[in-house]
Amino acid sequence: MTAAGDRHAWSRPEPEPVAPGVLRVPLPLPFDALRAVNVYVLSGPDGLTLVDGGWTLTTAREVLDAALAGSGAAVGDITRFLVTHMHRDHYTQAVALSRETGAEVALGAGERDSLELMATRPTPMGAQLAGLRVAGAAALADEVAGTIPPPSDEEMADYALPDRWLADGERIAVADRTLTALETPGHTRGHLVFEAEGTAGADAASERLLFAGDHVLPHITPSIGFEPDARPGALQRFLTSLARLRERPDRRLLPAHGPVAPSVHARIDELLDHHDARLTEIERRVVAGDATAAEVAAAMTWTRRESKLDDLEGFHRVLAVLETDAHLEVLAAQGRVVREQGDDGTARHTVGA
Repeated sequence: MTAAGDRHAWSRPEPEPVAPGVLRVPLPLPFDALRAVNVYVLSGPDGLTLVDGGWTLTTAREVLDAALAGSGAAVGDITRFLVTHMHRDHYTQAVALSRETGAEVALGAGERDSLELMATRPTPMGAQLAGLRVAGAAALADEVAGTIPPPSDEEMADYALPDRWLADGERIAVADRTLTALETPGHTRGHLVFEAEGTAGADAASERLLFAGDHVLPHITPSIGFEPDARPGALQRFLTSLARLRERPDRRLLPAHGPVAPSVHARIDELLDHHDARLTEIERRVVAGDATAAEVAAAMTWTRRESKLDDLEGFHRVLAVLETDAHLEVLAAQGRVVREQGDDGTARHTVGA
């Protein structure tokens, strides 16, 4: 179990039973500030179903092998992967293991455009670099553009299309549970969460689970619209998806990054409050005269350390500027600011009449 006083105890490579027949396995992300990704192993008489697959890394495979062996199983017992979204730390190892074992890989239908775009070998982070220029951060775009290596042939193989596309509301039987796939666009356009009901004979309320992927995370706010086929409106889609889950029965939160938490609703309320406060803060910055997302982001503080934008590492500056622009899109849609894109392609904002 994770230690109450250690924010990162959840990421240690120690499998944790979280419900009958459900094992949380944190797989390491050695090059990533997130530290680990939780893969959930659901066991049944017909084999293992994994929610998410991890990143194709030797260390991740070793941890998964050890965790399965500890429960008397092996990767050959995996029959299916239910993947929440197409990011590499969730999808790529599922595809790699599918080639090895024949296990089915299922993914939300909304991820098709991004995966098909990946197959064309687009400019790495091309959509995000274009977004930075719209946000008035051309210099930052130029700075990071040359630092992103294109994926290798081996990496591209792990972005193959899934065996099955999942639709909103689709129900999947896993042992004596039923998982319902729900579209929750925002983090990516095709992101899914999986609602699970209790096992037969168990207390239904205590066994209601949500395999939340990156849609609801207990310690951080998910990045928005960071995908190959990024399109405007990601934050509004995310907020709408949060509201949709808030209207459904509460469940235990089984996130992709972070420890299991008792209430999805409680964390959604915190996320909605955070974004509402950010919208208000960003609107104030426009009133004060900051016109572009880059200018607004530079005037704000970031992370719980309240760091200035220039103090962040390059990739996190990219996320900060793009997140600011996403909030400005919402403010414009609400009529709280006016958004106009000039001849140079930069979006500038003023206060509405």
